[in-house]
Amino acid sequence: MTISIDDLRMIAPQCTSLTPVVTIHENRWFALRNRGGYYTIEYHRPQVAVLPIVDNHSIVMVKVKRPVIDDIPLELPAGAAKVDEKPVTTAARELQEETGIRIAQSDRFQLLPSLVISSSRYPILPWIYQIDISKREFDLRDPHDEEIVSVECISFEEVQRRIICSEIYISLAVAVLSRFLFSKNELK
Repeated sequence: MTISIDDLRMIAPQCTSLTPVVTIHENRWFALRNRGGYYTIEYHRPQVAVLPIVDNHSIVMVKVKRPVIDDIPLELPAGAAKVDEKPVTTAARELQEETGIRIAQSDRFQLLPSLVISSSRYPILPWIYQIDISKREFDLRDPHDEEIVSVECISFEEVQRRIICSEIYISLAVAVLSRFLFSKNELK
């Protein structure tokens, strides 16, 4: 099944009626703006997350060093697009960099409906892709980049348990995983 998403909120802020727009801080990654009294965080490049499903049984997640929250939480592979990089290309690159799993065929990445990370802070929605991989592809993965502490293949049941126990607590990961797991339960 192919999902076509024409949500302009994935491309640029659509809150043009919120004026004046004042940039409070800007760096190479994002801008902090006051849009008519609403403070927003606006990334300069598309943000992409990947939901890697292994043999319709498990999910690949990464433990990432996060000094700002002084933790190493479980997350989905994710990151920002490079200049002029298509989001699906970003998905494949981030999957490879963070997990070592190399997928050359971009048509294997299925675009999912986006999710709002924070309804009041992020006016640009992330691109979310699902990829089905085999256990063999997982086992044959290359080394991952240095911000990743470990790459884990976690059963659907264990993912649910870890969300309930707050071992998985990063909001985008919880939202993507919950939607996926709820949809699996509806199909039964």
